[in-house]
Amino acid sequence: MSTQSTLDDTSTAAGDGDAPGRPRRRRRSPGTPHASGTVGGLVAKLVLMAVVNAFGVFAILAAWNEESYGILAAMVALLVAADWVYFSRRTLPLKYVLPGLAFLLVFQVYVVAYTGWVAFTNYGDGHNSTKEHAIEALLVQNERRVEGSATYPITVLERDGELGFAVVDEDGDVRVGTAEEPLAPVDGATLDGGTVTAVPGAELLDRRQVLERQDEVTTLRVPFSDDPEDGSIRTQDARTGYVSTSTLEHDAEADTMTDVTTGTVYSPSDDGWFVSPDGERLNVGWRVAVGFDNFSTAFGDSRYAGPFLKILAWTFAFAILSVVTTFLLGLFLAITFNDTRLGGRRIYRTLLIFPYAIPGFLAALLWSGMLNRSYGFVNQVLLGGADVPWLTDPWLAKLSVLLVNLWLGFPYMFLICTGALQSLPGDVMEAAKVDGAGRWRTWRSVTLPLLLVATTPLLISSFAFNFNNFTLIYMLTNGGPRFADASVPLGHTDILISMVYSVSGLDGTAAKNYGLASALSIVIFAIVATISAITFKRTKQFEEIS
Repeated sequence: MSTQSTLDDTSTAAGDGDAPGRPRRRRRSPGTPHASGTVGGLVAKLVLMAVVNAFGVFAILAAWNEESYGILAAMVALLVAADWVYFSRRTLPLKYVLPGLAFLLVFQVYVVAYTGWVAFTNYGDGHNSTKEHAIEALLVQNERRVEGSATYPITVLERDGELGFAVVDEDGDVRVGTAEEPLAPVDGATLDGGTVTAVPGAELLDRRQVLERQDEVTTLRVPFSDDPEDGSIRTQDARTGYVSTSTLEHDAEADTMTDVTTGTVYSPSDDGWFVSPDGERLNVGWRVAVGFDNFSTAFGDSRYAGPFLKILAWTFAFAILSVVTTFLLGLFLAITFNDTRLGGRRIYRTLLIFPYAIPGFLAALLWSGMLNRSYGFVNQVLLGGADVPWLTDPWLAKLSVLLVNLWLGFPYMFLICTGALQSLPGDVMEAAKVDGAGRWRTWRSVTLPLLLVATTPLLISSFAFNFNNFTLIYMLTNGGPRFADASVPLGHTDILISMVYSVSGLDGTAAKNYGLASALSIVIFAIVATISAITFKRTKQFEEIS
């Protein structure tokens, strides 16, 4: 036997690190699972990934139906990445990183990118969709009854989840159709005195159901036949229907819309409208890119530029004063209740946290009622029936916003300052005393710098939060009182984010303008990001202290 063979046999018998003569433990190969431990984990992983894949396929199909191919591609990439990461042995770190990365892409990167895209379009009322959808809407919305056409008895029904009409034609036959399917004869339908009483595979709606879905019924258009020129059936009373055709005609080759009653030809414009030679435009447009028009409107249009500058100044003042006042009050209370000589500190600390435990939107709503000029608790009870316009005077409204935010925000600052004070190193404080530093000197040169090391990032986040504190403004003052000289629904206590909400038109006070609102959102993002970056850079000097 060779020397090498003897060495191999010895190492095999003893094993690496095993004592000679002891039974060698059998090593489990990397690919061999534990019999009892990993079976349950494998089953759980398969079930979880099956759920993830089901949701992923659902999102992909939804994106396909909506023709959102960018979202479709992103969802396919995320789904493939998830399957690869969680079924591969070489991607252990990614198993922990991928969920957070996926949420970051979906809820942060996508939202910012989509907002940026909308900011450079005319998306809003009249420009809600594509040009093809606008043409369809124009043809449908500009319909009129065909002269001399008959009136047909109809019955409203629901088939396969879609509303439709059952029509009795001139020959007494029943024809059924929906918005997607033209009228067609149906077998097995029953009539009673010219009224349809049953249709196989469909549910007839009674009068109560029709009234509940009145808007759907009156806007429903069922094609009369496969030929679009034959028009469609419409109804106003859900009992009788008539044939109507569009007064507009679209020429796909010339890309024009023609009013068949007047002969006026409308051509597409660069800003997403069909416009006639004399400047008249049709009432439905489509989304187009407008470049920096929304940004120039925000800063150059007198309707928005004047209020924008006022609101921008107040937003900075509100955010800065909110941070300063809440921090100073929270710090004062933290220092006070951090003194070991004070009895009952736990009870006092618990009471001070109560405002923080109440939901912010509810607290702001309560304060809105308490500060009411006519029947509020503050005027009627605390001030003995005074008539103080807390929420209707511009300056008092701003003061009220700051005071309410102080009441809501100081418990948070109290908590973080208490934690920071209790975590200060005792040896440093003791060294300051040994060096002869007095209380004020110790506070100014040791305690405060160390405190700022821990609290500055939280102060920056508090500034960013208050810069976008929409809930407080909306619930307390709704941005009021309104500017007297503004043509848009903006007020003295509006901040930039509430201005975006008003400009977007979601509150119903103005026409929807998502493009302009998105442009203002980009401006807010740039301001907060710039201030945060500068402030974080300046805080590096505190790190040297620690």
